[in-house]
Amino acid sequence: MTFGRLVPALALTVAGLALLPLAWLVLRAGEGGGAAVEAALLSPRTWRLTATTAGVTGGALLLAAAFAAPLAWLFARSDLPFRRPLSIAAALPLAIPSYIGAFALVAFAGPRGALQGLLSPFGVERLPGFVYGPGGAVVALALFSYPYLYLPLVAALRSLDPSLEESAALLGAGKLRRLSTVVLPQIARPAAAGGLLVALYALADFGAVSITRTATLTVSIDNAWRSLLARSEAASLALVLVALAGLLVALEAFLVRGLPPAAPRPARPSPRIALGRWKKWALAYVLLVVGAALVLPLLLVAYWALRGLFGGLRLELAAGPGLTSAGLAVAAALLALAAAWPLAWWSARGGGRLSRLAERCAWLGHGLPGIVLALGLVFLAIRFAYPLYQSLFLLVAAYVLRFLPEALGPLRAALSRVPPALEEVARSLGRRPAAVAATVIWPLARPGALAGAGLVALTTLKELPATLILRPIGVETLATRVWRASSEGLWAEAAIPAALLILVAAPITWFLALRPLLGAAAEDGAEAAA
Repeated sequence: MTFGRLVPALALTVAGLALLPLAWLVLRAGEGGGAAVEAALLSPRTWRLTATTAGVTGGALLLAAAFAAPLAWLFARSDLPFRRPLSIAAALPLAIPSYIGAFALVAFAGPRGALQGLLSPFGVERLPGFVYGPGGAVVALALFSYPYLYLPLVAALRSLDPSLEESAALLGAGKLRRLSTVVLPQIARPAAAGGLLVALYALADFGAVSITRTATLTVSIDNAWRSLLARSEAASLALVLVALAGLLVALEAFLVRGLPPAAPRPARPSPRIALGRWKKWALAYVLLVVGAALVLPLLLVAYWALRGLFGGLRLELAAGPGLTSAGLAVAAALLALAAAWPLAWWSARGGGRLSRLAERCAWLGHGLPGIVLALGLVFLAIRFAYPLYQSLFLLVAAYVLRFLPEALGPLRAALSRVPPALEEVARSLGRRPAAVAATVIWPLARPGALAGAGLVALTTLKELPATLILRPIGVETLATRVWRASSEGLWAEAAIPAALLILVAAPITWFLALRPLLGAAAEDGAEAAA
């Protein structure tokens, strides 16, 4: 088979594999008969679970927007002091998984938490359990997912052309009118994309809602799956979760229809708006959000980890899970990069409608919650490839299918910037396609490939529900160790692997998100000085 035919064949194979878990999930849900599926979908319990899940998702999105929008505006458009370090700190919660954040929230404000110890001398014997339930889940999810909205908003606000607002002001438009007619339409697309990421993150979350004892679809799917007699119910509930994810994606597409694309970086930055007497209140707000989303979890994890180490727990508690997590992350990153290459190449070289369809199929896994994807792979393995069941290979396959778009996006963007003329010249000199790819294309595409691989590694480290279902018996990762210990209230035992997970995830987060943000802040500072 020639190189020109091999790439589309590989790309279509990857796209077909991405479709398998959802297709088999539909078949598995129907094995009990249409009446059983209808009874599961229309039962009052399913409606309650759906309402709770939708409420937690909507609440987390609104609260995340309340955190992200003011922070983005203050860092991009105001004269807030300490903008550079604070803008980086505001993005660092991206490295903290929601279940570690929920563990920190419960460890601080729960009935036996650190706040209880601080208040005991004042006669407060027991705090109410307000961190448990939907309210606690909303706070935990919002605090540790708002960077998905904050980062695109900061970039969009920095890319606004100040001449448009100046022209609107000359035509007599007031501040509110300029905001609604000039600013908001230009930042709507990145805001909608970031909001969709937050909503999908909250919808698919399992760890934070479990730790805060909130009954959502993901928790009920896991419980039904573990009950051998209710696996058809698990598949039916998983289809409800998929339908909610599809509604979110469709809603985002509807909202951005007709909106202008994001603007390129302007020739000059927008002028900084003086906060005046509001400066101290704005700074207090920033410190409050950063303190709750970053400082508090880090302090609590460090406190409980040190308490556990001084109490006799050993670092070996996290060494084994740490090595397992690192190995799985590296394997998933490399395999995802290999699977993304033919799709990205075909799309970047103008593969037409079929290549776009294959790419959308590959994105399907990213839209599926981890627990749903894991269930689909389990059903497939049990029925058609039983030796793969309870194997590390199946777990890595789940990571690859779920996070494939994170490698595909940056790699496709990098390959689209490689001029086809370079390939033609190399081929005319007698180079084989493999040699051209290794010596000409790879050096130019390497930054995008490494960024995509880093994203896959980061999200693999934090992934919990798929890991809980697919990991072989006796295999522990940092995520599963944190979840198991914290769900039993063993804060010190949970804090040691949590600290290691944050230490591993933080450099990857810096490389992917914070270093570009620091560069933008430095450019703004140089422009202001000039």
